[in-house]
Amino acid sequence: MKISVFAFAAVFALVTPLARAEITTKPKITDQMVQLQIFLDQKLFGPGKIDGLPGEFTTKALKRYQLANGLPETGTPEGLPIDTINPVYTTYEIKQGDLKFVGFSPTAPQEQAKVKYLPYESLLEFLTERFHCAPEFLEATNPGVKLGSLKVGSVVKVPNVEQFKIEDLGESGNIPDVPAFESRVITVDTREKMLDLREGDKLIASLPITPGSDSLPTPPGTWRIVGIAQLPTFRWDKSVLMTGVRSDSFYMLPIGPNNPVGVMWIGLNKPGIGIHGTNNPQTIGRAASHGCMRTANWDTVRLSKLVTKGMTVIITGPEPERRPSIAKEKEHPVQKAIPVVRKTTPPPSPVRKKRFFFF
Repeated sequence: MKISVFAFAAVFALVTPLARAEITTKPKITDQMVQLQIFLDQKLFGPGKIDGLPGEFTTKALKRYQLANGLPETGTPEGLPIDTINPVYTTYEIKQGDLKFVGFSPTAPQEQAKVKYLPYESLLEFLTERFHCAPEFLEATNPGVKLGSLKVGSVVKVPNVEQFKIEDLGESGNIPDVPAFESRVITVDTREKMLDLREGDKLIASLPITPGSDSLPTPPGTWRIVGIAQLPTFRWDKSVLMTGVRSDSFYMLPIGPNNPVGVMWIGLNKPGIGIHGTNNPQTIGRAASHGCMRTANWDTVRLSKLVTKGMTVIITGPEPERRPSIAKEKEHPVQKAIPVVRKTTPPPSPVRKKRFFFF
């Protein structure tokens, strides 16, 4: 597919501050923008969710890809072989095995702790994660299809992106070390909300993240990876999430795509801090975490294959604010909620029971 550089330049102009002030109508999804986003996503310069619209993270991903490949950082795709993404769309047919990962997923921690698996809440959620895209995008590209009523045999038009296959994750547990990766370095700029992976001077990958909030910021400094856990469980502690202080009141949440830390945990030598997945990829870069670096499940799984225990992680950003109750912190050392890895087999095939979680 041949793309007009002028057309792309016009689309990217929409994201400038002046243009934002002048535009009164929402930009429309274009096949050209979808093609560019898929191209960047496949190169692991993540534009965030694929939505076919210009935006902050598409521009950042494009400029980083240009930097990594010795190209002028124009922010427009002139000279890039994006036409290698052809076709731009494909179709996916819902399979019986997909139902294994979809079902009732409680939202309250006390209820989540009672089940053995936290699945996708719908086949639409399953599809948006599998194809790295926004639900609004699928709705726009599938007019007439009732995405809220999908079933086995339903066929949906999807972006032609490498599928995130949750069924390929297998058992939960620690990922083996790869000594050859130890010299690589992750740098995180919490103001930019971007994570970059480098090997020497070479930029290998770049992903959008959700960093910590003002009250519980992602801690700046030089850290190292102490372990990588696939399909972790999660110790949910309201006190930790609100104040950073561990309490005796908590819930252990099971594995699954709707676990708060998603399907992958890359832990640092700062207690409770890590790079992890999420149960809400639509908010990446547009919300705040409780101190960690949150990425989409499809990004964190791919990142986990490029990093290893012992690697350096350099975080830049605002310093944590001093807490008012110093005495209390000395009495109760600050510890954040830490995922706990237990050997767990994938969920069995579902046996549906009305209104109850069925895995």
